[in-house]
Amino acid sequence: MIRRSAASLLLGSSALWGACSLQSAHAASASDAAQIQALQREMQEMRREMSGQISVLRQRLARAETHAPNTTAANAAQARRVAAANGQPLPESYARDIHIGGDTGTGSGMGSVLQKADLGTPPSDRGVSSSWSSFRAATEKEEALHLGGMMVGFPGGRPTISSDDGMYAMSIGLAFHEDIGGFMGMSPRRGEARGDFSSLAENARRLRIPISFRYKNWIANITPDFGNGTGDGATTLYEANLNYAGFHNTVITAGYFQPRVTEEDSESSNEFEMMERPAITDIVRNIAAGDARMSFGALHYAKRWWIAGYVTGQSYGARGGSPEKVTGVNSYTGIADSQSGATFRVAGRPYMSKDIDVHVGVSGITAFKVAENGGSRSYTFSEGPEVNLTTTKFLSTTVGNVGSIWSAGPELGFRWKRLVLKGEYYHIGVTRGDNYGTSAANRGTVNFQGYYGAANYTLFGKARSYNIKEGAFAAPGVDHAFDPAHGYWGALELSARYSVADLDSALGTPGGIRGGQQTVWSAGVNWYPNRHFRFMLDFNHIIVSRNSALYDLYGRDGNSVAGRIQAAF
Repeated sequence: MIRRSAASLLLGSSALWGACSLQSAHAASASDAAQIQALQREMQEMRREMSGQISVLRQRLARAETHAPNTTAANAAQARRVAAANGQPLPESYARDIHIGGDTGTGSGMGSVLQKADLGTPPSDRGVSSSWSSFRAATEKEEALHLGGMMVGFPGGRPTISSDDGMYAMSIGLAFHEDIGGFMGMSPRRGEARGDFSSLAENARRLRIPISFRYKNWIANITPDFGNGTGDGATTLYEANLNYAGFHNTVITAGYFQPRVTEEDSESSNEFEMMERPAITDIVRNIAAGDARMSFGALHYAKRWWIAGYVTGQSYGARGGSPEKVTGVNSYTGIADSQSGATFRVAGRPYMSKDIDVHVGVSGITAFKVAENGGSRSYTFSEGPEVNLTTTKFLSTTVGNVGSIWSAGPELGFRWKRLVLKGEYYHIGVTRGDNYGTSAANRGTVNFQGYYGAANYTLFGKARSYNIKEGAFAAPGVDHAFDPAHGYWGALELSARYSVADLDSALGTPGGIRGGQQTVWSAGVNWYPNRHFRFMLDFNHIIVSRNSALYDLYGRDGNSVAGRIQAAF
């Protein structure tokens, strides 16, 4: 319509100008100068008026053409949403569309794709567990390439192939953590063994490849880990589970999984403030949770609160060996009766604003039936010095004649602008049974405890925020990817932590346990050039009281310095 109006005005202007020329010529032949001059003045004014109208129409036409691609994309997006909601195939005109550019994004073209991919927080180290509607919303928001009835994009920063309606999808991710560092001042004293405290060591801490398969609200995740443990090459499974996310803000999970318990354990390892969790957190979660634990349960989240509970069994690979007595040897080499347990966590934000988040919560975990292994029911508590470059465990004790194990404790957190403070305390109780020993040393309840306090400050970049899907604090965000030429440096944060884990119980009594007490003072700096990469540097000062291990008969102090390179997709 605008084009036709502009054309009509141009033709009218040309016709009037021609008429003016003819009339001028006729007037000249009649020598009527006055009439010619009056007619010329009138035609010039009409021309100026029409030129103004043409200019206005041209501006309107330019604006309409500028917004036309967005309108087309918006219409295509709406058609896809309507078709998907009604379970209908995509209209043929849109199915043939080959388009680079987000349907609701702020930019278009591959340059915008790369620019947006740099920004935000790191992707999770786990498989996808979002609902179908959330997945489609993320897909519509991110830049994507539409090829026939397929769509290729990076929703959440993870390479994903899906049908155009989002019903079928497959994504693949990466959690790549490689550590290098060493220990200082850990030399043994007279009568001690040295322990594994190299001055320079390296470790492939995590090499996970999360792979997710989706059909509507059903998601299957499988994540192998080629770097689990304290030494390179420890290949294992991190997760293999089935999820249903069709209920509002709820995910039901069955299979090998990491049940969320404690605030630190609920965070993705790509978002940790320090390279490793506090010692007490790892001790507690390993009672009946931890990586690749057979689990069944659900989590639910809202803007102000988060709750999850799981029934758990044995960890992946823990049933190795034979549960039968070896011929001629009075021992067993495998699990005869698997463990059964449960976890529960509830957290909330009683107050929140633009600059403040207050976090409170409580976690509980229990192994109400400990696995029978080697002909007895016992459990070993052990933990390293909060840096995964050694196989030596300062904290270590085995409790025999175990009936059940439980742990519970509160968690607190506070964010004010760029500053985050948080801490947790946990008490561990071990009840004894009466089926494998009646001596005083095998009777009575055993009690352990531990706690930590941490502080984090974001120097530049987007400060840490609260992640309602994890009920925990998320990593800093990158507002501008690393680009020194334009004064952009990504995000940088400083962290500090004080951590205590105490595995001594009732010392000086017949049933006393000496597992040692470990205190770690930590400081670290984390740099994010963009959302997918991070560089970490941690310093730990380690103080350990005496325990029963040969390398710690008299207690030992020392230090560690370690760095990590991280990639997350």
